Amino acid sequence: MNKPPEIIDNAKVLFWAWSGEKPFGIVHYEDGSIAAEIYGLAICQYNDSDTVYRFSCNKKWETEQDGEYRSVKEAQEKLPDQYRNVPVQWIKFEWF
Repeated sequence: MNKPPEIIDNAKVLFWAWSGEKPFGIVHYEDGSIAAEIYGLAICQYNDSDTVYRFSCNKKWETEQDGEYRSVKEAQEKLPDQYRNVPVQWIKFEWF
């Protein structure tokens, strides 16, 4: 399993998921060409913010797409169809 860094795009990781050998899905450019394969999903939050974000990441945990949500639960449940190639198993990020 490929654990993410503690911080992605300056936001603290709360939950994460890794797809394994096959990507969760693919991000496409507007012209339909492939922009990136998504292997990592991370639910993150910026300091002093009530909003949570779900970052869709490539194999290097670089953000390819993001979305804003009111809660962790909403970010976990509102996964777009394009990221359903592999079942998502959310893992709470362990901070030490």
